Amino acid sequence: MEKQYGRITGWGSYVPSNIITNEDLEKIVDTSHEWIVRRTGIHQRHVVGPEETNATMSVAAAQAALDKANIHATDLDLIIHATTFQDHITPPTSSQVQHMLGAHNVPAFVLTTGCTGFVYGLSVAQQFIRTGAYRTILIIGSEIISRGLDWTDRSTCVLFGDAAAAMVMEACDEPCGLFGFDLGSDGSGYDKIIMPAGGAAEPVGADTFAAGRHYLQMNGSEVFKFASRVLGKSCYRSLARAEMTLDDIDWIVPHQANLRIIQAAARDMDLPLSRFITVVDRYGNTSAASIPLAICDAIAEGKIKPEDKLLLVSFGAGLTWASCVLQMAPRLEKVNVMADLTAVSQNIDSLAVTAL
Repeated sequence: MEKQYGRITGWGSYVPSNIITNEDLEKIVDTSHEWIVRRTGIHQRHVVGPEETNATMSVAAAQAALDKANIHATDLDLIIHATTFQDHITPPTSSQVQHMLGAHNVPAFVLTTGCTGFVYGLSVAQQFIRTGAYRTILIIGSEIISRGLDWTDRSTCVLFGDAAAAMVMEACDEPCGLFGFDLGSDGSGYDKIIMPAGGAAEPVGADTFAAGRHYLQMNGSEVFKFASRVLGKSCYRSLARAEMTLDDIDWIVPHQANLRIIQAAARDMDLPLSRFITVVDRYGNTSAASIPLAICDAIAEGKIKPEDKLLLVSFGAGLTWASCVLQMAPRLEKVNVMADLTAVSQNIDSLAVTAL
């Protein structure tokens, strides 16, 4: 069996219409626009309305990706849903999304590695395609973090936003997709990004609710140190496995958690910030939706071309990290049509002379 590559044929995103600016936060928590921008680079974030769910956002982004790929949900072989803030502990939101899309009997599962989920999902999808098990896979990254935040805690509420983004990966013969990836986890830091109550270890009760242990908690300084330590190293491992260097990369698309972290990564890699795609100012940290959302925006703005080589890199709860080299579509050699027609004509003339 010939090796199959995973071409990205469709992409789409969805963000709620409701926007909370830094000025809005000044009215409910002890902070300021200047403080938030200086420490994070964030100016605003999108937050879901009362009728929106993880599933409805995911379906909106997924349908946009399917339309771009010019396929129907019934053409899918698999749905991978990268998310942490599911609509329910059980059932998995992936099954709701599969049903709402009309992807009848298509297998679907949730992949939960926090903010690294989408890159993990891309690597999993590529393996299914390379083995020949599946040919058409939908990968979704979506989060509703706003409903897990304590809006009186400025250390977390200023950082996050809600969004969904999706890509369709289809098997093809031309080299493209993931040329190299690096996944990792350091569980010793599991409590650095955590929602303590709500799971089996600590069910929500009156005591945990009163203590606010059902809200997301984060040790920002430790997460910053972790990200600064792993991002550059992971990028170089992915490049090595792809047999490429930074000179081969058109754009670096980092997890949009904090502009200061992206700036630190740029310094560590001795690169100008202009090589990085950044949208953190208008969306904040959207976790698993962060990287595909940034890609969708950059394509719409004409920055990223589908044939560009991208270096994606992320970090998140776990603590986890992930990076990969992605070429969405193969860069085919340009054909000189006139030269080819001239050659054909010369061959015909040659054959005619030989025949005489």
